[in-house]
Amino acid sequence: MDERKTTTALAKHLVNPLAKLVAGRRLWPFQATLKTRGRPSGKLRRVPVGNGLEGDSFWIVAEHGRRAGYVRNIAADPRVRVKVRGRWYEGLARALPEDDARQRQRRLRRPLNAALVWAMGTDLLTVRIDLGSQA
Repeated sequence: MDERKTTTALAKHLVNPLAKLVAGRRLWPFQATLKTRGRPSGKLRRVPVGNGLEGDSFWIVAEHGRRAGYVRNIAADPRVRVKVRGRWYEGLARALPEDDARQRQRRLRRPLNAALVWAMGTDLLTVRIDLGSQA
């Protein structure tokens, strides 16, 4: 099994189920919930992400870049919702391949999230969500 498949399986079956329990809650400010619309199904999809809220922007470093399901969903429909500390925000998301993803994580000052993403990541990609923006 290649590295991406291994880390994806680990995230899907171990890390994400645990993170979903706390993501977006007021008492656990380190995680957030990202809601996208599935490409083929049109169903809403939720995924836990690190809390990247900075002012009117929300930052994510996708550990598998454009191969991540939620990044492919964003490419098809950039309208997303993010739940942070019990509050939902709406916005427009876009991938920023020119951004240095490791440096972005240093700026976000989430060392535990950064360590997990760097350990499991195969193709880091920065995603920025402009909150309050609607298409």
